[in-house]
Amino acid sequence: MKITAIKPYAVWVGIRNQLVVKVETDEGVFGWGESGLSGREKAVVGAIEHYAPLVIGQDPFQIGRIWQELYRSQYFEGGRVLQAAISALDIALYDIKGKALGVPVYDLLGGKQRERIPTFATTSGEPGPEMIEQAKMLIENGWTAMRLSPSGHGETTYEPREHLGKTAKWMVKAREELGEDVVLGIDLHHRLSVAEAASFCQKMPSGTLDFLEEPIRDETPEAYEALRRLTDIPFAIGEEFASKWQFLPYIERDIHQFNRLDVCNVGGLTEAMKVAGWSEAHYVDMMPHNPLGPICTAATVHFAAAVPNFSWLETRSSPAETHLGFDNSEFFPVQPRLERAHYPVSDAPGLGVEVNEALIARQSFAFWQAPMLHRRDGSVTNW
Repeated sequence: MKITAIKPYAVWVGIRNQLVVKVETDEGVFGWGESGLSGREKAVVGAIEHYAPLVIGQDPFQIGRIWQELYRSQYFEGGRVLQAAISALDIALYDIKGKALGVPVYDLLGGKQRERIPTFATTSGEPGPEMIEQAKMLIENGWTAMRLSPSGHGETTYEPREHLGKTAKWMVKAREELGEDVVLGIDLHHRLSVAEAASFCQKMPSGTLDFLEEPIRDETPEAYEALRRLTDIPFAIGEEFASKWQFLPYIERDIHQFNRLDVCNVGGLTEAMKVAGWSEAHYVDMMPHNPLGPICTAATVHFAAAVPNFSWLETRSSPAETHLGFDNSEFFPVQPRLERAHYPVSDAPGLGVEVNEALIARQSFAFWQAPMLHRRDGSVTNW
């Protein structure tokens, strides 16, 4: 079997684009992958076009070798654009191999360790009564873990200090109303400085939150170590990491407790499994990032099924986020479907996803830019 073609499709699905990639072979078996670099899809398409001549003609079963060749194919290895391209191709190769052998992808990763994958959901309402009501609705629908809403997330002018007190107040209120059994966290979207994040944490009694996601930017591990000294809330970080090497200081120096690994950014399933094994040795649980489409969800479900150190998979298909539309059934007629708060693990060969290629081929790319936030003094801040 030889690879004969690589076809990237950057298409608008729901509220933003998805970049899905089809890899074809001379035996009619094909696989689908997805890139995770939202908002920079055209850059990833360019990288895939660079990689195509290196991959076409190769045996798709040689997944590890192809990964190394793509990563080492130039002097300037790695980076988020190239790794997003490698991720999509790597996932597609696992899909091909599973289909060709008649086994689900989890069998290629060592077998299934769990029958269903627990998820965490995200409230979309501003901190306040609406957020609490959404959280109660999620509990009624089976969720025992959730990520609550930060104040000011939908604004274009963002002053961190103005939102910390309000957010902390409603985190405390949520814990009081939802009880001690539910896992509660918050994603601060790396908007804060160390001092701001510490101030936020110190406004709440210990035990209010079970995880703090991306409170500050992650380029400097020492900054997270400084924040660790100022709070006891477990950290959930890593969704932006594009290799095992970026995870290295966080794992080896015991900075965080949950890995928000994204299989569509980190280098695909090949790299994800290496990070998972490394994390297991340090008692760090996998809590995968999953804000994309059904291909990403399917690949991550197989990953979650195969690793022992797993907590929850992010889902953006809960009743609290029906407006997102990432799991369009016309584009993806066969895809992972939630059963209350869990994804069942598909036993279909490959990823277990089907794509309406004729339909997505007719969809056009629509420019999407993540919100560019500013402070009142005119300076730029993080989204």
